[in-house]
Amino acid sequence: MRLDKFLTECGYGSRKEVKSLIDENAVRVNGTCKVLSKTSIDEENDIILFRGERINYKKFRYYILNKKAGYITTVENKDSSVMELLPEWVVRKNLAPVGVLDEEAEGLLIFTNNGKLSHQLVSPKNTVLRTYHVEAKNPMSQNDIRKLEEGIDIGEITTSPSKVEVIDGRKILLTIKEVKFHQVNKMLEALDNEVTYLKRISFGKLQLDDLELGEVKEIDLEDII
Repeated sequence: MRLDKFLTECGYGSRKEVKSLIDENAVRVNGTCKVLSKTSIDEENDIILFRGERINYKKFRYYILNKKAGYITTVENKDSSVMELLPEWVVRKNLAPVGVLDEEAEGLLIFTNNGKLSHQLVSPKNTVLRTYHVEAKNPMSQNDIRKLEEGIDIGEITTSPSKVEVIDGRKILLTIKEVKFHQVNKMLEALDNEVTYLKRISFGKLQLDDLELGEVKEIDLEDII
């Protein structure tokens, strides 16, 4: 791999920007700073330093975002795409969100360029639990909770049994298995109710925790599976 391509994929800037870094002797390859942008490197075995710190090449990247409401889960170049929420330092090569989080929803959204993993996480064959903080327009009765826990007909499917933790009459933590479009909204509509606020707080073993709204954090594969 060319040195400039390596640095770009590792998030150190555009080809033009990393060329300037190389020209400034900020980059060393196996101890020498007399390198060129076109210098060929072995990204797995060569020792590449940027201002004294070693750069470890990552073929796959993983990030989590605390998504803001009002953004569409798409990679298309359009207004209000979740891609607009990613800061400049994020390595974007082939990066895409995993699954979909409703436009009006907030919360945990994963991004990766590992297409195989992304498919595994959203495949109906795999049970990856997702937990949502849900606020409803009207109080939910014990019968409503029972229906959610047993599985409820939302038209296209009857949902799998859900786990429900009641916060108060209008607020619950809802853990589901499926990834149907607008599923949480449809589940409450089936109870003649309405979602007024929705936030995904966990995806599998990943937890949103104290990640601020709009904040992005790079994570490792081990954090996900």
